Amino acid sequence: MAERVRSMSEPASLDFRFSVAADNQRLDDGDSMEAVYQQLRAAILNCEIPVATPLSQVQLARKLGVSRTPLREAIRLLQREGLIEASPNQRVRVAGFSVEDLDQLYAMRISLEALGVRMTVPYMNTADMQQLEDCLARMDELTEIEEYDCWNVPHRTYHALLVAGAGKRLCKQIEQLSGHAERYRRFYTAAAAEQLGRHYSTVALRVIATVAPEYDPVAIRTALRMVLQGN
Repeated sequence: MAERVRSMSEPASLDFRFSVAADNQRLDDGDSMEAVYQQLRAAILNCEIPVATPLSQVQLARKLGVSRTPLREAIRLLQREGLIEASPNQRVRVAGFSVEDLDQLYAMRISLEALGVRMTVPYMNTADMQQLEDCLARMDELTEIEEYDCWNVPHRTYHALLVAGAGKRLCKQIEQLSGHAERYRRFYTAAAAEQLGRHYSTVALRVIATVAPEYDPVAIRTALRMVLQGN
């Protein structure tokens, strides 16, 4: 299993593009280390930067529209968080995935969130409970229309409310671990979709090649390309 995870983490190409901001906007606030950190972190958690690809600081600075100084500081923070790895020669790359890391990640989530809930829920008032109910209702609404990205907003709010009384340090750690868990979910969802698409297309193309070799399966090829490109 570990070998399978490592193989799935291998980048297909060193030539990559990613939209660092959700709205595809370049940074316009000069040398803001915090802005660089937040945008790079979002890109990594959203799996926009291929795992294990060597990252050129010159290229990243150009994409983000900043100088190397805030970029280096942002990379240092991301390295401390475990999202970026650096080799002795200072080459940096996005950290990979492993079952060992997943095991430790969820062990920490279970322990810290359970503690946070115990410190929060007994002291909740009627208004707090109503907020939780509102989040659940909103999640139900968004589930019906299959808006997952929007659904994630009340979902995160719901979990944040459950641990809100645990204190700033603990809440920050819980939020960070939640983001890392979401990165695993995105990665394996995309990998599963790719495997399913390849499997179905292989079966269908073999059948078509046998029964109607003159037919051009445009729909299948287009659907597979859409899945592989993540669109």
